Amino acid sequence: MTELRQRLYRQRVSLFWWLSKPTYLLFVVRELTSVAVVWFVVYLLLLVRAVGAGPESYQDFLDWSARPWMVAVNAVALALAVFHTVTWFLVTPQAMVLKVRGRRIPGAALAGALYAMWFLVSAVILWLL
Repeated sequence: MTELRQRLYRQRVSLFWWLSKPTYLLFVVRELTSVAVVWFVVYLLLLVRAVGAGPESYQDFLDWSARPWMVAVNAVALALAVFHTVTWFLVTPQAMVLKVRGRRIPGAALAGALYAMWFLVSAVILWLL
């Protein structure tokens, strides 16, 4: 009977457990910022659909995108996506061990390479615009 009670016993966890420590809060905030990444995927798919539907549909998409509330949504989503990317790059060396010729690449070098590639790709995109 005691063993059955032990299996059925579940310690109650507060709904706001993630507010008990700053690291938990940061973890939850980081996970929630993935919604911004999903938003940009949906936004890009809407853009592709508008371009495929013809010039009038594309112009409607541009008019919709230029509305102040849509600009605000995209600005907030951009800030959240940048936060998501920065924290992802910081965690990557801990989650992925990369070895070259049997030697482990230091975490700082791996994170630095990711940031360098991010800035390089951003610079190329800005140059194309």
